[in-house]
Amino acid sequence: MATTPSPDVETVSSGADKAKLAVAALLVVGGIVAFYTLGKDGWVRIAALLGLIAAGVAVFFVSEAGKQLIAYGRDSIKEARKVVWPTRKESLQMTGYVFAFVVVMALFLWLTDKTVEWVLYDLLLGWRR
Repeated sequence: MATTPSPDVETVSSGADKAKLAVAALLVVGGIVAFYTLGKDGWVRIAALLGLIAAGVAVFFVSEAGKQLIAYGRDSIKEARKVVWPTRKESLQMTGYVFAFVVVMALFLWLTDKTVEWVLYDLLLGWRR
């Protein structure tokens, strides 16, 4: 039984969009190459690196993938604002419960370890220390 794809999902990208992504990648690579090939003047190297990387990022954000990334970020912020965060009192109570549980488990594991040690070494093997 075939299912129809969701209308929200677009799997085909245009040639222009692929070209934008290629140009963005080339600008970033060009910035890195320029940084290592330019002379000893540090400011020129850093300016070329940052300028070409910024241009690559700008071209990326103009592409469809960049627009989807921006929309995802906006949706994430919108969802994070909907979260009901615990109060300080609730956070302290839950932290106390976790610490108490850890202490109880540590005692239980220590007691279990000592019991197994006693059974193995003292009762079964007869080793006395």
